[in-house]
Amino acid sequence: MNVELRILSAGDREALKTVCNAVDRKYLAERMPYPYTDGDADWWIGMIAENEGKTGVWRGIFVDGRLVGNVSVELKSDVYRKDAEIGYLLLTEYWSKGIVTEAARQICRIAFEKLDIIRITGLYYEPNTASGRVLEKVGFEHEGVMKNAVVKGDEVYNLCVTGLLKERFVREL
Repeated sequence: MNVELRILSAGDREALKTVCNAVDRKYLAERMPYPYTDGDADWWIGMIAENEGKTGVWRGIFVDGRLVGNVSVELKSDVYRKDAEIGYLLLTEYWSKGIVTEAARQICRIAFEKLDIIRITGLYYEPNTASGRVLEKVGFEHEGVMKNAVVKGDEVYNLCVTGLLKERFVREL
């Protein structure tokens, strides 16, 4: 299985809509609209074109040429400006195949090369242990748990905080 990260373009609009409308949203932030429309896809692709390498790095996850998810590292601001946050989503039929782990490894490498950062933060809701394992396999270290930090629908979750230091990641390459 070939995992390739690519910057999304206008030609990826329909595939992006399909992924964003089909993805399991249980542990995703609520900022991604649903249903995901042409306008949402156009906005996202335009935002990437305008901000790539400046405020983050964003990639589509392609497996054997098919868009199956997204991965990004977005800069924080103010006193947190040397830190960035990783995020990812993947169609459920591709879970547990090492795809997100490989995509996360690749995007961290890209982020450390292109962005002026010294660390990447990875956050996940405590019940989402699969996401925690992805981050751990990439080299993120557990840094703590924020109790009752996330309210999603009627659920309240603890938020697990992990971090990946540039010096450690680059040394292990």
